[in-house]
Amino acid sequence: MNARQFEWSAAVAVATTAAYLLLAYLLAPFVWRHYEHQKGVAELGATTFTAQGIPGDPINVGLEGSEEDVVCAMAAAGWSPADPVTLASSLKIAGSVIFRRPYVHAPVSALYFGGRKQDLVFEKPSGGSTAKRHHVRLWRALDAGDDGKPVWLGAATFDNSVGVSHYTGQITHHVAPDVDAERDQLAEDLAAAQKVDATYWVGGVGPTLFGRNGGGDPYLTDGEIAFSRLVAGCEAAQSAPISLPAPPRIAAKNAVFAWLAKLWRTWTGNL
Repeated sequence: MNARQFEWSAAVAVATTAAYLLLAYLLAPFVWRHYEHQKGVAELGATTFTAQGIPGDPINVGLEGSEEDVVCAMAAAGWSPADPVTLASSLKIAGSVIFRRPYVHAPVSALYFGGRKQDLVFEKPSGGSTAKRHHVRLWRALDAGDDGKPVWLGAATFDNSVGVSHYTGQITHHVAPDVDAERDQLAEDLAAAQKVDATYWVGGVGPTLFGRNGGGDPYLTDGEIAFSRLVAGCEAAQSAPISLPAPPRIAAKNAVFAWLAKLWRTWTGNL
């Protein structure tokens, strides 16, 4: 790194840190908490945990609908249910990684939300083995939300390699840092499959540049939960989903965070 690059990196780091501190410690309590479309989510928290009690992936996905609606919608969107974690499935996923063979129903390790492990897990392959894959864990969080339908909360992430946990040393998948991209990809897949009649945003963990999940992997997020209200009865939506409005302050917060995230990616890319 030459002197000019160092000066640029230092300036970006200072600007990013100052803006982040302003957002996180002065504006955050007012800005990121909003539950106008799902008031019951306000008391549930927005972070998963490992079996050891280590904070895991952030909650970033919300679905409205029965379990049948969820299973049907995910299948139509090209996402497959994961096999349970057993000795046989564990050996099969190991073989998939080592020999680069596909395994579309590969097991996913347990995370905990509300004191219990996920109710449903879905995944979508990316490449020839399970070293890279899209996946989402889902918990049935409310029996009836604001629309009278069951509410599911989930954590969607992208596995981009296999390694060891930075905390426990156990073999695990490492996730890509941009968890918002994975959240948005799932929402787009569901909408493209004509399984969504409305979308909206609910407050989650809040804007985070320096997050760490249960394996010690870094992540960044604008802290929003992307909700999709599913079409009932495995039917197809007759039109594109409507987008329910979020408060103007949330749009402003997301614009600020997008700028911060861009600076952060630029800075880390120059290191």
